[in-house]
Amino acid sequence: MEKELIISAQQGSVEIALLEDKKLVELHKQKSNTQFNVGDIFLGQVKKLMPGLNAAFVDIGHKKESFLHYTDMGPLFNSDVRYTRDTLEGKYTSSLLEHFEIQPEIPKNGKVSQITDKRTALLVQILKEPISTKGHRLTCEITIPGRFLVLTPFNNSIAISKKIANTDERNRLFHVIESIRPKNFGIVVRTAAEGKKVAEMHEEINMLCEKWKMLHSQLFKAKPPMKLLSELDKTSSIIRDLLNPTFTRITVNDKEIYEGIKSYLENNLPEKANIVQLYKGHKPIFEHYAIKRQIKASFGQTATLSSGAYIVIEHTEAMHVIDVNSGPKSQRLDQENAAIQVNKEAAEEIARQLRLRDIGGLIIIDFIDMKSNENKLELYNAMKGFMEQDRSQHTILPLSKFGLMQITRQREKQELKLDTSEICPSCSGTGKVNASIFLVDTIEKDLDFVLSTRNARKLTLEVHPYIAAYLKKGFFNYPWKWYFKYYKKIKIRENEDLPLIDFKFFEGNDEEIRLKG
Repeated sequence: MEKELIISAQQGSVEIALLEDKKLVELHKQKSNTQFNVGDIFLGQVKKLMPGLNAAFVDIGHKKESFLHYTDMGPLFNSDVRYTRDTLEGKYTSSLLEHFEIQPEIPKNGKVSQITDKRTALLVQILKEPISTKGHRLTCEITIPGRFLVLTPFNNSIAISKKIANTDERNRLFHVIESIRPKNFGIVVRTAAEGKKVAEMHEEINMLCEKWKMLHSQLFKAKPPMKLLSELDKTSSIIRDLLNPTFTRITVNDKEIYEGIKSYLENNLPEKANIVQLYKGHKPIFEHYAIKRQIKASFGQTATLSSGAYIVIEHTEAMHVIDVNSGPKSQRLDQENAAIQVNKEAAEEIARQLRLRDIGGLIIIDFIDMKSNENKLELYNAMKGFMEQDRSQHTILPLSKFGLMQITRQREKQELKLDTSEICPSCSGTGKVNASIFLVDTIEKDLDFVLSTRNARKLTLEVHPYIAAYLKKGFFNYPWKWYFKYYKKIKIRENEDLPLIDFKFFEGNDEEIRLKG
């Protein structure tokens, strides 16, 4: 599978498109001035406790107070509070945790009022972006991610990605990490660490420890709220998490981002340093690579499949509902075979849509009814296969007896919604246009004005192909009429992107003559 990243930077924002086999599967947007990103670590302060929700609201400097649920405080919450307090007061001065005493774990099913109170200072990390009227969701289970490893303070555990299936490799990684792991720091071994040498992983652990030291130095005698450690910008974090040997190209239209990516690749994946390219074309980069076209086709209530079938995506406050329809072209096969074919095609598109729109929460899919249990199992396995590339945590349940499939998908940010509809350029959204019978009269009126006010040697009239065909119809057509009337040849040029009853005039050097405001 070919993977490409196309990065468009313009006017203070960055858009990142991930393509798999030329098909758009993920779209990320980031404004350069945002101060609160998922993964950022803050010194926060508890503002109020909500016993009914078993949660606390924490001030991290955002206009909305952030939400910290008891389950997100983590079993090592007491260590977080103790470390924060001792460092703020100057009692704990060591930059790492070799002299820190790990505190007892909190009860799994305890109450928030039993373990903290108002004004308590905490180390917190943004878990989810604000959604709807809710503020950021926080966690006290701090993680500092790298390309191969993730550093987790206040524990001594080692966890290895389940995607590393080879038992010998898992054992090797465990013993390697155990030998180089700093005291009182846990390590999560990512999939990208498979086959990596000790030196590479040791270098990354040192780099992650340097980040912790930076956090510690800022925390000393600080006052909440305060940002202590910032996650990488969206571009760098996506490259860190996604980049693997299957990537074939990264194209970016901004020189500064290009240099940053080039440097990152040379340091972390030197064999892939040559895949990054600086785009210098005249067209916008998303137009050049047909991404804008895919965006227009992919966002909306309905998505049409190549077979003629289509899916309808509806959103409610509680869940997302997707309906699969066979369309008019699926009547050639018997009903059961047609159903499984359409359902599998729809499943692939649904998996893509979930990633592209970043739909999270509960998703209910109403597939076309099938009688065969074998077909139902085949569809379930196919959906699991299509969702394997999805980096968000998700759970898929088999089809229920009503033919419904339930999926839960982790949600870290607001669902990406793009309005791809456009205001009609002919009627400006009013739903009414001038009578088409008067179009030629309008053209001739404007033509008369142009020729009376400009001494244009060459004049071009640009119209929709349908209008061009009408104007050039017959032997004594409109260009000939205008030639005998004005003694000037008027060239007619077709433009299929022009609205049906719109038209433009151009001078000889192809400069548009603007007649309206």
